[in-house]
Amino acid sequence: MLSPENRDIVLRHVRAETEHRMEETLATLTPDCVFDDRAFGRVWHGREGARAYYRMWWDAFGIAPHTSERYAPAPDLLIVETNFKGRHVGPFLGTAPTGRPVDVPMTIFVSFKDGLLSGERFYWNLGTLLEQIGVAMPVGLPAAA
Repeated sequence: MLSPENRDIVLRHVRAETEHRMEETLATLTPDCVFDDRAFGRVWHGREGARAYYRMWWDAFGIAPHTSERYAPAPDLLIVETNFKGRHVGPFLGTAPTGRPVDVPMTIFVSFKDGLLSGERFYWNLGTLLEQIGVAMPVGLPAAA
């Protein structure tokens, strides 16, 4: 079960993130936080790294979490299954905005330290997002049986 302190900080974090309030979102993170995005195969370090990560998503999609399920297997670990929804309104990975809606299923492992979020590890499918914005996959997928 998540500790009350960690539950409170994650609620503050989600409110600020959903409303795209950058400074309030960053204030919920440790200075040395780590954002590990497995779909990109890249890690962002510290609050400035987190700022760049949020800016990428917010500028490209105006994205916000929806329909979250939360699991707390330990006082300092939260697992979140969610969908991030938005619209492709800014450049993303060299693709000009298409205006298309996006709905990205994601699983996030959130860790805590000293009463703040110390890291997030994101699992999602880049191919799903690219398909939603109209970018052809570089390889053909097998036909469904």
